[in-house]
Amino acid sequence: MSLSLIGIISIQAYYINNSVKNEKERFKSNVVTVINNVSSTIEKNELEKYFSEYLSLDKEKKTDEDAVSQLLIYRKNNSTKETLIYQSNVLEENYKLSSSLFDVLDSLEVKKIIGNSSTEIYRDLGSSDKDIKSPITNIVRSGIIEEAQKINFEKNFKAILKRNPIYKRVSEDEIKNLLSEKLAKYDIDIDFEFAIYGNDLATKVKSKNFEYDKNSTFGVPIFYDDENRTPYRLLVNFPDDRKFILSSIIGMVLLSVVFTLIIILAYASALFQLVKQRKISEIKTDFINNMTHEFKTPIATINLALDAIKNPKVIEDQDKVKRYLSMIKEENKRMHAQVENVLRISKLEKNELNISKDRVELHDLIEDAITHVELIVEDRKGYVKTFFEAEQSSVLANETHFTNVIVNILDNAIKYSPNAPEIEVYTENVGTNVILKIKDHGSGMSKAAAKRVFEKFYREHTGNIHNVKGHGLGLAYVKRIVEDHQGHVSVESEKDKGSTFTIKLPLIS
Repeated sequence: MSLSLIGIISIQAYYINNSVKNEKERFKSNVVTVINNVSSTIEKNELEKYFSEYLSLDKEKKTDEDAVSQLLIYRKNNSTKETLIYQSNVLEENYKLSSSLFDVLDSLEVKKIIGNSSTEIYRDLGSSDKDIKSPITNIVRSGIIEEAQKINFEKNFKAILKRNPIYKRVSEDEIKNLLSEKLAKYDIDIDFEFAIYGNDLATKVKSKNFEYDKNSTFGVPIFYDDENRTPYRLLVNFPDDRKFILSSIIGMVLLSVVFTLIIILAYASALFQLVKQRKISEIKTDFINNMTHEFKTPIATINLALDAIKNPKVIEDQDKVKRYLSMIKEENKRMHAQVENVLRISKLEKNELNISKDRVELHDLIEDAITHVELIVEDRKGYVKTFFEAEQSSVLANETHFTNVIVNILDNAIKYSPNAPEIEVYTENVGTNVILKIKDHGSGMSKAAAKRVFEKFYREHTGNIHNVKGHGLGLAYVKRIVEDHQGHVSVESEKDKGSTFTIKLPLIS
């Protein structure tokens, strides 16, 4: 069972760890995609801005004009006697732009790419008649080839503009707005810091709180030159990326943790029940052993007394017969008292014991209880001294049951006094309560035993030695009766120095 629990927890931990790793990888992939997109967009915007301005400018034309490509198609249709002539040309005109456009020292040479085409159709055209006859159809197309010009412009533009300071090419607001827009498409809505570094050194373009951290900063190249190289990198980091990553899987993690805790609690509960059942089993075994010893002596005594009475010499002696009969009666009473104690505890737990309460004087109950044990104490050469310091001792109690409570504690003090019992009984008033203390100077008990002494069937382990008679029910009965009287009972004890039982009861006016 323990291995299964460890396995389940390990699987949950592995699953959560993998989820966090996957979320980190997804976040990293999305961020890299975003900043690559932002880098490309910034370069594209810069090119579009200057190219549109270039198209609107007047250029200084150079004297040369080159034909980049020419195409001539001559096709004759014999069935219609018509001849189609298709001609296409691409011309390249070289220009020089003023440097004022780019705020740089050098001028920029660009090329104007012009494409034109014509389609002419002649009827009954001979090889030498083209210049004489007019065509039936004449279609002429001419225009600038913008994409070709744009490519040429971009190459020269990058070559010149790479000498411009970076802060003149892009602004912090542009980077911030683009990053915010692109990140929002991936549902990444957290604070970020950014900067552009050139040759691993910071430039003027950066956010206020940007701090470079090799392990957590994302970077991509930006502003490639005409040779497809760049010293610049766009860097972005996220101060709260861990919180964001965890927040995206927090529901799943919490659910996993809750189920794991439920499993652990169920396991702990099962383990607790097993330990508890084992303890109960041990206590019951101990109880049966004690009860066996408790009944063994009376039964043996009764058997011996009966065998003695059967003896013809004894049966004629009336004094001896009466003595043996008295012994049988006393031993029978002892066994009956033990059975009654067990039944009384059982009824208390089932709330079947009807306890009626009346106004009684606690001092009277104490004196009555002492009379039940004084002969035993005197026989052992001991004493019970009383110190009634409580001025008020009226309590609401059941006379019989509360007398039994005091008798049980006194009986314990006698049983656990190896020498002559020395017992002191104290009373005092504390607020609206009366305190009863019964102190002995016997063998005492350990702190562990003191914590459990009021549990049913509990007795401090002494191996197989049963030198003190009992079955662990007396003090359990004491606790239940005191609590039924809205009181509290406790014990203070030290090994070989005795014990002090304290009962606190509310006074009545």
